[in-house]
Amino acid sequence: MIGLVDCNNFYASCERAFQPHLNGVPVGVLSNNDGCVIARSNELKALGIEMGTPAFELQHLVRQKRIVLLSSNYELYGDFSARVQSVLEEFAPQVERYSIDEMFVRFDGFDTATLTDHCRTLRWQVERYTGIPVSIGVASTRTLSKLANRAAKKIPAYGGVCVLDKDGPATKGLLQRIELGDIWGVGRRLVERLNLMGIRSAWELRNAEPKQIRRRFSVTLERTVLELRGIPCIEMNDFDEPRQRIMTSRSFGKLTGDYGEIHEAIRQHGQRGAEKLRQQGSLARAVLVFLKTNPYRPDLAQYSPSLIVELERPSDDSRAILHAASQALQRIYRPRYAFMKGGVMLLDLIDTDRQQLSLLDKPQNADERARSEKLMATMDELNRKMGRGAVSLGVPTPGAAWHLRCANRSPRWTTRWEEIPKVRAL
Repeated sequence: MIGLVDCNNFYASCERAFQPHLNGVPVGVLSNNDGCVIARSNELKALGIEMGTPAFELQHLVRQKRIVLLSSNYELYGDFSARVQSVLEEFAPQVERYSIDEMFVRFDGFDTATLTDHCRTLRWQVERYTGIPVSIGVASTRTLSKLANRAAKKIPAYGGVCVLDKDGPATKGLLQRIELGDIWGVGRRLVERLNLMGIRSAWELRNAEPKQIRRRFSVTLERTVLELRGIPCIEMNDFDEPRQRIMTSRSFGKLTGDYGEIHEAIRQHGQRGAEKLRQQGSLARAVLVFLKTNPYRPDLAQYSPSLIVELERPSDDSRAILHAASQALQRIYRPRYAFMKGGVMLLDLIDTDRQQLSLLDKPQNADERARSEKLMATMDELNRKMGRGAVSLGVPTPGAAWHLRCANRSPRWTTRWEEIPKVRAL
């Protein structure tokens, strides 16, 4: 059996763990630069505030103290996610992270009759040790466990834990009520095409002929049909395909035309992209750099250039990537524009172990390659142990315009000594 553990209102719950006065208060977490709502507490949902609502449209509610809007604090959320995973690993033989707030837990060898009680204990332990409430759905496949988790979260009678038998009446009743768009991996366009075939619910998709689904759609949807029948055929590795390109970009905290500040931003994005490149074991053949002015400011001159620079040879070395990015920036930068966004994309990726040089590529000296690999491995290791940015190429200027705007970010209580909670004895 496979369980899906989903943290309830994860971002809001992380904030409440150190700010108990927020319990029962409508809380929203904002996107980068405090742009729009990306996470909501149940109380905020009850007010009818949708995901993606611009923060400026809610300022009157903030001033009336009817809601609280917070800047996103990913360092805090990432640490809480790791703590939840640690607790789960104490009570289950295998835990697979699916996202920052969702983890699959294997219950191989557990007696099905005792799974519900075990999951209730697990749920209690997670909340006791981390302060994060979770819902748990258990079934024979990942797709069914996602639906079971949905039921555990939405139907109060389950009490936060739902265990589904693949052929049980509860499973049938649940699948008959679930719409196609709520099934894992079934998007809007697929829903429209399935509707044309007369398939409108999860139960009807479960009973569709798998081979026909494969012929008319894809092997991926065929696997979904089989998973709905309780036949496991989706593994986490199915989602680990290396990316064909790596993009790192972000809007600046405020408009800037300063070359030094923009260069710092491009340098940070380039380094982050190179780290991701090494993590997935790839090399890049080219680097694209782009800048954007604000299209919603017609009073300002508009200019959104981009440029690709080919690397001398396929590389994952941060120095080579940053050199190419700097060259591209020098060529596209124009001083009289105020830019709102910049980014770096690493293109034409190949596997590190399968690289094949073309006739025009310059082979790298073996000693030089070994030194590069050792230096990059050392930098990555130090940043893993001491935190991102502990070792970097160039130091960003504090308060530069490209830094994120996060006026309402809570302290990073669990990862920064200078922001650790203080207790006063009276």
